[in-house]
Amino acid sequence: MDNEKIMLTAQDIFEKDFKIDARGYRPQEVDKFLDMIIADYTEFTTIIKRQEKEIQTLTNDNMKLKQEYSKLRSRLEVAEENENNGSNTTVNNVDLLRRISQLEKAVFGRNE
Repeated sequence: MDNEKIMLTAQDIFEKDFKIDARGYRPQEVDKFLDMIIADYTEFTTIIKRQEKEIQTLTNDNMKLKQEYSKLRSRLEVAEENENNGSNTTVNNVDLLRRISQLEKAVFGRNE
């Protein structure tokens, strides 16, 4: 969160006292409006924290999927190399290709 750009907190607004002038605003109306602002600030903070947590979770999931994709891609390359060399392998290429395709869709958003 960009805390350095936010000048007020909900607590700052709550604690703010205005000088009352003879021709000033009605204190009850100002307090009511400031209470609404405090509620909004509190809600904004809650939303931002929740979204930051979700971003972190999605970033971690994305990293794990990319790692799994790399592992499967490597296994596929080894299997193809063994197949080209005439070696018999227990790795099922069709299964690997299917898993890689699913991972590509999940990681890169491909809908091929």
